[in-house]
Amino acid sequence: MQTELSPDEGTSDLRYDQTNDRYVFHHDDEGTATITTTVVHALASIADTDVSQGEFSLYDSVDPDALERLFSTKADGSKRTGGHVAFTALEHEVYVYANGDVIIYPPADATRPSPEN
Repeated sequence: MQTELSPDEGTSDLRYDQTNDRYVFHHDDEGTATITTTVVHALASIADTDVSQGEFSLYDSVDPDALERLFSTKADGSKRTGGHVAFTALEHEVYVYANGDVIIYPPADATRPSPEN
């Protein structure tokens, strides 16, 4: 069964997967943003938090440098193809995968996006 994903307002790579009650992002490892930047902006857009005002720090949940090292290229220059890390941030469960997928599950009491007709 394929899950339909709908774009959220203001974030082109943010998708809410209503069937599985989760937000789905994909980190572009060919782009200029780091994986930690992708995670922080994803959480900020979901939790309606302004990271520029110091309302949230990823350090409160996970070591950003360690997260970068986990998913950086190997010593021989090849990409990592397996593995993931999970942590809780802003009461959201965050899963980061080596393939660039970032899956975020909102807290049970969070407001969900309304389905588009």
